[in-house]
Amino acid sequence: MSRPLTLIALALIGAALYLYALASQQALLGLAVKPIPVLALIVWLNAAEPSRYRRWITVGLWFSLLGDILLAVPGDLFVFGLAAFLCAHLAYLRGYLTESRQPAAWALLISASVGGAFLTVLISHGLGEMLIPVTVYALAISAMLWRALACGGLAALGAIAFVFSDSLIGIDRFVSQFQAVPYLIILAYWLGQWGIAASVYTRRFPQTLIQSAANPKKLS
Repeated sequence: MSRPLTLIALALIGAALYLYALASQQALLGLAVKPIPVLALIVWLNAAEPSRYRRWITVGLWFSLLGDILLAVPGDLFVFGLAAFLCAHLAYLRGYLTESRQPAAWALLISASVGGAFLTVLISHGLGEMLIPVTVYALAISAMLWRALACGGLAALGAIAFVFSDSLIGIDRFVSQFQAVPYLIILAYWLGQWGIAASVYTRRFPQTLIQSAANPKKLS
């Protein structure tokens, strides 16, 4: 079995075990297997072409891995998990800025609207002492979404899924809980992380096609 297929199998096994741990309420099993899908993505990125973009996306994945662990540890480590994922979003933001610094006013409008609506809903239900941390986090994910949308492609799709997952976490914790939310959160989260990681491999593809068309000898 090739290395990519091995990593895919490992990630799927880890994901399946974590979903089973959720369903059976086995916290220790969940703690053991939850990091596996993101860890597989980190190993996968080691084979990508070295670049500043890859470096920052990898840093974001490591912080996400830390956040996975902190949120899975029995006990309330929500604030520490929030801090880890804040660092992850800032790392992704830095990575996107290496690809595009265009203003992208349309992307700014969308991300500001999403972040503002999300924060408004949470504040209306009372955040108490979590007001400042959650506000800072909302600003960070809005900025990350803005730059991801400006980059487009899998980076944008991954960021959208990640923001959706974060929004569900906020709603579940501060607004209203419903039974299926843990499954929706983790599935959207994994999809988002995959999209962001996969963008490392696809980000130069259009440029490569243009260069190849201009110089067909490079195809030989």
